[in-house]
Amino acid sequence: MKINKLDHRLCLAPMMDWTDRHCRAFHRTLTRRALLYTEMLTAKAILHGDRARLLAYAPAEHPVALQLGGADPAELAAAARIGEDLGFDEINLNVGCPSDRVQGGDFGACLMRAPARVAACMAAVAAAVRVPATVKCRLGVDEQDPEESLFTLVDQCAAVGVTRFIVHARKAWLQGLSPKENREIPPLDYALVHRLKRERPTLTIIINGGIADLDEAERHLAHVDGVMLGRAAYHTPAILGGVDRRFFGEAGADVSPREAVERHLPYLAAELADGARLPAMTRHMLGLFHGARGARTWRRILTVEAIRPGAGVEVVERALATVGELTPA
Repeated sequence: MKINKLDHRLCLAPMMDWTDRHCRAFHRTLTRRALLYTEMLTAKAILHGDRARLLAYAPAEHPVALQLGGADPAELAAAARIGEDLGFDEINLNVGCPSDRVQGGDFGACLMRAPARVAACMAAVAAAVRVPATVKCRLGVDEQDPEESLFTLVDQCAAVGVTRFIVHARKAWLQGLSPKENREIPPLDYALVHRLKRERPTLTIIINGGIADLDEAERHLAHVDGVMLGRAAYHTPAILGGVDRRFFGEAGADVSPREAVERHLPYLAAELADGARLPAMTRHMLGLFHGARGARTWRRILTVEAIRPGAGVEVVERALATVGELTPA
């Protein structure tokens, strides 16, 4: 396995139906350094589906990791090789999604009950690629003891050479809770993730789950190696404008929401010329001016006018003219 030189201090979570290539390109206008993740893509889809569409990304997205779903070592290894060949900087295995579709395939969070199988999958992926192979997991599922399930999974994967783990600090309930409820109802146990790092100091541990802002993220860095933001980054993306300064020491690197939009306009124009629809891109920008004067008008214009036939970048420019400014966090 190639030595991992990626900096995981601040990562943006893979989120189904949210972190598509348009979302990632937009987030990259706010932070050059945060590590981005694709939505989970199943190994089967990559091997048998529309690969060009599923794995498309812009060069500016680097560093960007490919998150895979699946439980067959050979399929995952083959999909990982494709990801590496296309230039992804990391291959990550999803061991945390509790959706019905994932449960039907017996992967995602279901794999918390099969740590040996996860280790076999990771051994196959690590042998297939030179880029880092990592795991994103939960504390456990259903009635599992979180201490036992988390440490067992991590230890078995570490035994085959995995050194980086992203831990969503909640259990998942495979029956009785929806995926949305599984992101909110099971209690957070940050202390257990901190303890994992303390007791496995040679491993790189990134914490995820319910982290609301950059101040909270910084506090976690006293205990773990990195922080992964999910909904906070998506719904209030302006906070990302301060990431490169606060987490990577780049003085003067702050990006205001207005600057981010101006940087993003050429991407929007190029994608529109290539056949993309404006609302598929602007939907990721709705929360950018949260808390600023004119934010409601910004959202209304992007929501209502972007769907009109022939809508172009002038819609975004008109919306931008209605809002005040925010200072990066």
